Amino acid sequence: MAPALDVSVSFDNVRDKNMMLLKKLNAAIFPVKYQDNYYTDALASGDFTKLAYYGDICVGNIACRVEKKESETKIYIMTLGVLAPYRNLGIGTKLLNSVLDLCQQDPKIVEIYLHVQINNEEGINFYQRAGFQIVDTIQNYYNRIDPPHCHVLSKSFAKSS
Repeated sequence: MAPALDVSVSFDNVRDKNMMLLKKLNAAIFPVKYQDNYYTDALASGDFTKLAYYGDICVGNIACRVEKKESETKIYIMTLGVLAPYRNLGIGTKLLNSVLDLCQQDPKIVEIYLHVQINNEEGINFYQRAGFQIVDTIQNYYNRIDPPHCHVLSKSFAKSS
């Protein structure tokens, strides 16, 4: 993956006291209204959910869900978004890389994955540049957006035993 541009970006974990920033960003970026369980999962994921600041302005986020099953853990990217005026500055790449670095450091994490609407070529290309591959296509995944179909993109982590 190409290195992120050198912009002044800082991160902050999402907590109860700044949850409203995540809600406002999601409302501005995504065509979906997220339910309470999304925010519960985002809070529970700890370091895997972050807000991105460009200077003092909160401009983006990555929100993940940690899925533990026996001895393996998967990370599901629920959302990754940056406000339109701040796109193409490398902020999304830095957000994604921060989570990928956490995945690399944890030997129990075997995979990170997400759903991307099939017509979101920019999003698909972004994740493919980061080493994700399309592993499935699900028809009628989304209820209220058109087209309703999505691709599942996944990146596996080779773990030494």
